[in-house]
Amino acid sequence: MADCAGCDDKSCYGEGRDCYGLADLTRKRFEADPELRRLHAAATSVEGDFYGRYTRLEEVIVFAERLGVKKIGIAFCIGLEEEAREAQRILSRRFEVHSVCCKAGGVSKDDMGLKKIRDDRYEAMCNPVGQAELLNRLGCELNVICGLCVGHDAIFSRASKAPVVTLIAKDRVLAHNPAAALYCRYVRRRFEEGGKR
Repeated sequence: MADCAGCDDKSCYGEGRDCYGLADLTRKRFEADPELRRLHAAATSVEGDFYGRYTRLEEVIVFAERLGVKKIGIAFCIGLEEEAREAQRILSRRFEVHSVCCKAGGVSKDDMGLKKIRDDRYEAMCNPVGQAELLNRLGCELNVICGLCVGHDAIFSRASKAPVVTLIAKDRVLAHNPAAALYCRYVRRRFEEGGKR
């Protein structure tokens, strides 16, 4: 069993304790995979240089620069079109940016046998595979998720050839701040009352 969230010690952090026997495996993976080493070195340098000082968007920019990325893809939910447009405007100052919305391809939910939000109208399905494919074709070297639905983000990440980072995690109820469910006792109460939602 793994229960790091319940551990009060965290001696892995301060003393290098290896509770799960992961250290040797990790070292071997790093030795065998130069791309993994490159990504991790860039990520760790961003953390070390800007910890607590840069916004996530600023960190994405620096991470991409340190990787030498020239082309960035943005995969966004159509409901976050405004945020995606602003992210693209900012990122375009330094990179070639391509963006693709979740409804790209216009595939009908009816054609795919998928549940609709409203039965009385046409609904295009979210298409994370199509989003990833388009950004793959365009040769994007880093892809940024901007509010894809839960699960669609996993599909997109799996289908993307480029590494994927998340700029915005969608939460329609909590203004795209999913951590608020952990901080706000009124929301937390939903989970504490027998999981009723």
